[in-house]
Amino acid sequence: MKKYITVLFIFLMLPFIAISQEKGAVQENDSIPKKVKEKLERAAFESSYIIDNPTNVVLSKNALEVQMQHRFGYFNDDKNDGAGLWGASNIRIGLAYGIHERVTIGFGTTKDYRYQDFNLKVAILRQTRSEKMPFSLSYYGNWAVDARSKEFFQYVEDRWSFFNQLIIARRFNSKLSVSGTLSLSHYNVVENTMRNDMLAYSLGGRYKITPNTALIIDYSQPLTKFTKDNPHPGLSFGVEFGTSAHAFQLFVSNYHGIVPQRNYMFNDNDIAINQMFIGFNITRLYNF
Repeated sequence: MKKYITVLFIFLMLPFIAISQEKGAVQENDSIPKKVKEKLERAAFESSYIIDNPTNVVLSKNALEVQMQHRFGYFNDDKNDGAGLWGASNIRIGLAYGIHERVTIGFGTTKDYRYQDFNLKVAILRQTRSEKMPFSLSYYGNWAVDARSKEFFQYVEDRWSFFNQLIIARRFNSKLSVSGTLSLSHYNVVENTMRNDMLAYSLGGRYKITPNTALIIDYSQPLTKFTKDNPHPGLSFGVEFGTSAHAFQLFVSNYHGIVPQRNYMFNDNDIAINQMFIGFNITRLYNF
């Protein structure tokens, strides 16, 4: 009889023992620091471009972005062409697709020189809200093919050009974002007075004046020197209107090219004599 009473007592006490052990385990676990997942800062820019240079924006996985970039003719041309609106224009139409939350691939076709560019953007580091990572670092690169008729080229490889760029960006607050880049442009064939490679940097910024409107500026500076006819730096400034799915940029620039290596290697438009163009960029985002 005593054995049965002992067994019954043990069964009655088991739930209390289990609860006690669970509490002890919780207290022990509470003493171990928990690893908190860092929250990413909101995107520094609304669009994949800040006028003439790529931004650090990468698309969400399975997101598709339609891109349209347009440059009108010379703003101060003497041909009475409506401040360049009726002049010779340059246009690029492109698509970008997010294959991973950190990787975006794209393709575009451009009117001038019939460039066909295949591009890649990778988010290496991303700014966090805790400031543990105070900035974003991204890589952008492209391979462009000049698709004009074969009479312009001796070999197929003569058509090729390449562009590699590191992009550092920071969102300081809800209004101000800035970026800086270091890039290397390469053309397989250039004039004897030039070099095949061009090292350059750029600085850009955006300042919101309303929730959907911002002032934008972009400056690009070539560093490599040629024996003559060095390319002019690029200066662009304008305004951006953004929504959750659209970004529209209207600006003035002395860059008529759209593929970046074309601008860095060959820009002959001088800001000092007001060789400027009106342009716009439009991006439309689709999430699937």
